[in-house]
Amino acid sequence: MKNNSLTGLSRILLVVCGLSLIVVLFVPLWQIELEAPQYPEGLILKMYPHKLAGNVDIINGLNHYIGMKTLHTEDFLEFTILPYIIGFFAASCLVCAFLNKQKWLIVLFTAFVLFGVVAMADFYRWNYNYGHNLDPNAAISIPGMSYQPPLIGYKKLLNFGAYSIPDIGGWIFIGVGLLLLTALIIQIRQNKKSSSSRVGNALTVVSLLGCFCLTACSTSPQPIILGKDACSFCKMSIADSRFGGEMITKKGKVFKFDDTHCMLAFRKENTVNKNDIKETYLVNFQEPHNLIEASKSMLMKSDELRSPMAGNIASFNDETKFKAAEQKFNGKMVSWNELIK
Repeated sequence: MKNNSLTGLSRILLVVCGLSLIVVLFVPLWQIELEAPQYPEGLILKMYPHKLAGNVDIINGLNHYIGMKTLHTEDFLEFTILPYIIGFFAASCLVCAFLNKQKWLIVLFTAFVLFGVVAMADFYRWNYNYGHNLDPNAAISIPGMSYQPPLIGYKKLLNFGAYSIPDIGGWIFIGVGLLLLTALIIQIRQNKKSSSSRVGNALTVVSLLGCFCLTACSTSPQPIILGKDACSFCKMSIADSRFGGEMITKKGKVFKFDDTHCMLAFRKENTVNKNDIKETYLVNFQEPHNLIEASKSMLMKSDELRSPMAGNIASFNDETKFKAAEQKFNGKMVSWNELIK
């Protein structure tokens, strides 16, 4: 006969989930960040369980010109009911741990997943309506143009780049889903008795690591597309594949440059706070499709390189190739730390 009681570890995970969801009530769930040349520091719309926050007034002013509806917390039923739904799931996790029955864990996990699907569908509907239902008498009206923000990720809207990503509460929600799944898998394996306790513990560790990795949400460098991508500093189209690089912020925003000179000038102007920069990559001079972490690059400076904006700096990750280029272009070695001082 199957043991329908929860394991001690499953009950602990349920308590952690319940307490984590209580935290969600007080932190932003999602954010949409807008960036344009006239707003280099970006505009942020934050969605808490009970309100909108961030640069709401400025965004409403911009939306007025293109015919989008203004955003007000009281216009959304979701902000009235969402705190109660989150509170319900928080209490359900704690009650499920107390009842100590596998069937309630299954019901809870199923309901939680269904709620996540419905919530994302509702968010898509919200984005679609605001991006498509435009005032035809707006100051700026482009036939056939819509301004629907991305559900998740990046999208170009006129001269604005829109980033839609989970905020603290959103990542906690994802983590809670993973922990509930972990608890359920532990129960299934316990009932089948098909694996040892060490395997079950290993599964738990893997799931928790997966949660951690999702929370970290690291962003890899993006390929530079010649003729399409523009330099974030000089705004010129990137045409030479051998120079330049990328700067990635902790929020996952990517800035591309056609020359090391532009990257250093962008950094010097403090357009992005230095503490917000997560990674900086430079183009591999002899393998332009590869990007190298700036701090790990071997850098050569030479006037004979003739880079687009006269930075005249090339990056290498191979010492032999570096020395060959150093002789060919009569260059000298420079360090990244020296350049960013």
